Amino acid sequence: MKSLTVLNQRIASCTACPRLVTYRQTVAKEKRRQYRDWIYWGRPVPGFGDPAARLYILGLAPAAHGGNRTGRIFTGDRSGDWLYEALYHFGFANQATSQHKDDGLVLSDCYIGATVRCAPPDNKPAPEEFERCRPYVRDELRLLPNVRVVVSLGKIAFDHYLRVCREEGRLLPSPLPTFGHGQIYRLPWGATLIGSYHPSQQNTFTGKLTRPMFHAVFAEAQKTIRKG
Repeated sequence: MKSLTVLNQRIASCTACPRLVTYRQTVAKEKRRQYRDWIYWGRPVPGFGDPAARLYILGLAPAAHGGNRTGRIFTGDRSGDWLYEALYHFGFANQATSQHKDDGLVLSDCYIGATVRCAPPDNKPAPEEFERCRPYVRDELRLLPNVRVVVSLGKIAFDHYLRVCREEGRLLPSPLPTFGHGQIYRLPWGATLIGSYHPSQQNTFTGKLTRPMFHAVFAEAQKTIRKG
């Protein structure tokens, strides 16, 4: 879809947040030892997936040596290993791994975005950086008219999505949905919002998020989509 292509070009050229620009460029120059032969992407990371997607996944931000290195969201890091394995298991991806932009990965009926498109220091975007980046999520969702299920990876993404909906004039439920792993909300306009713990190493190494727990989220997403 041409409009998504234009949006992604706009995202990739964004310089709205000076702190993030400095950080992502510094990481791309200094590199990590095992990636010293890589030419780092070092720019904001666009969304990725199927323009006809009914499943939209919203993450936090690219990893400094993941998406900021490879140029594709959730690519080249352990969080991505978990995410793409799950997407492959449930038929949303043609392969279970995502290593670099030219590895042949194709998503079907699924699109992935992020609340902030640049890798942030300590993986913690500042409030004003969320604000500046939120229009990209809004525009992305406008250009994905078939989305029926939204999976938020973490509380920040969950709350961010609801803010986008409010800004779009959507009628939100009362009380407002609250984040929890596996929590499912049928929203008034027909979309379904599902909360999931983020597949970060902090969560997966400690057992806060297990593979069966993560798969259960996408099993629910798949079931909801099939029900129409």
